[in-house]
Amino acid sequence: MALGDYPIEYDAKKHGPYDPARYYGKADTPLAQVKLGELGSWLSRRNKSPQAMAACVSRAWWRWQHKYVQPKRAGVAPIFQLITGFMVFFYVINYGRISHHRNYKYH
Repeated sequence: MALGDYPIEYDAKKHGPYDPARYYGKADTPLAQVKLGELGSWLSRRNKSPQAMAACVSRAWWRWQHKYVQPKRAGVAPIFQLITGFMVFFYVINYGRISHHRNYKYH
């Protein structure tokens, strides 16, 4: 599978039009339904290759796009989500400088 190709598991006759937000591989138990004792075996069944991680991020991006950005009557939620994400990101990268400006009581 090269960059820009459909996933290997995708079959146009069986799945219909391609949806970038859908996982076309073999279905497995959702994480919310996994019992604590089965967590190790569930994690070992995951594909941890860089290509699989990139596909996971891509699916999450498209799910977010379909839910918040592309509906007919999209609100201001994606704007506030992006602003909040940028605020958290810049807080984390500047934490070393911010932490020196704490207010201490000297008594």
